[in-house]
Amino acid sequence: MKPDLWTFEKRSAERGFVNIAGIDEAGRGPLAGPVVSAAVILPLSLSLTEIGDSKKLSPGKRERLYLQIYKHAVSIGIGIVDSAEIDRINILQASLLAMGMAVENLNPRPDCLLIDGLFPIYSNIEQNVIPGGDGRSISIAAASIVAKVTRDRLMERYHQDYPEFGFSRHKGYPTRSHKEAIQRLGCTPIHRRTFKGVREYLSC
Repeated sequence: MKPDLWTFEKRSAERGFVNIAGIDEAGRGPLAGPVVSAAVILPLSLSLTEIGDSKKLSPGKRERLYLQIYKHAVSIGIGIVDSAEIDRINILQASLLAMGMAVENLNPRPDCLLIDGLFPIYSNIEQNVIPGGDGRSISIAAASIVAKVTRDRLMERYHQDYPEFGFSRHKGYPTRSHKEAIQRLGCTPIHRRTFKGVREYLSC
């Protein structure tokens, strides 16, 4: 039986919360590019049954749902932290920072946060940390789709600047072709120089 993805939203609403935001990020694992977070407040009356964990959706379906989420959401906030900041503070802290930025970009301001993962963000807003949340909460699933599509589009733009690296295909993840390109060409300004698979090449 498919789980009820509204469970956490319903529980929060029963406690009196009104603007319930789901938060997720995309891009913790790549060797290049930013980490992107999204925060999404959905109307509790929304009927959009196709929303689910972005990792389990085809690119085409993510794009279609992305447009539907933007059409129906109460509010969407985006947070982006670039590779230089990732290298400076580490990927976990950069992810939490991006999540906090996404929350700050919401209007109206949320009164409850449903966060994918194990760690709370730096905020005084009520928080509920949910491991595997993108498969358990519709708001987090919507945020995962928005974050993934937003980041993929950014990487496709970077492909225009650095076509020899193939960013439009692998989006900066450590595929064999990407690692071979780094070994052959060095790295670009958007590579994460503290990440294994990048830092060992002196040309960076």
